[in-house]
Amino acid sequence: MNKEIQSIIRNLQNVLSGEPWYGESVYKILEDAGKTDIYKHPADTQHSQIEILYHMLTWSEFTLNSIQKKEKNIIEKLEALDWRSIDTKEHTWEKGVALLKESTKNIIELLQTSDDESLRESIDYRTYNKRFLLNGLIQHHIYHAGQIAYIKNLCR
Repeated sequence: MNKEIQSIIRNLQNVLSGEPWYGESVYKILEDAGKTDIYKHPADTQHSQIEILYHMLTWSEFTLNSIQKKEKNIIEKLEALDWRSIDTKEHTWEKGVALLKESTKNIIELLQTSDDESLRESIDYRTYNKRFLLNGLIQHHIYHAGQIAYIKNLCR
């Protein structure tokens, strides 16, 4: 049985593209943000919208690779990309959003074939389990989408 897995999938889908309780979905926020100056830093010490998007992508890919039980060197390479330097030619808004959507689609496809018992499985190289990781990813997306929405308004 995968009742809890289905709940996590619904929650993830609702946060990303549905009608979450807190307001606009992550993808709606990203769509609107992509129409502004995504490379602009609201202050010297703060991240730009594009940096936050690629940070979100890093942790979505980390989640996918962790669920797939990839080797430690792959996980470490992903972690090294966290808060990466942004190359305006390589790191476009459209590419980042597309990669985030693809990563999420792959996570959901993997979860569809899982049972609730798998949520207890430890995540390799970490001290937590799959349940904690997946719920954390959802929270992470909400948090950073809020940052992007805020920065978008500051950079108008």
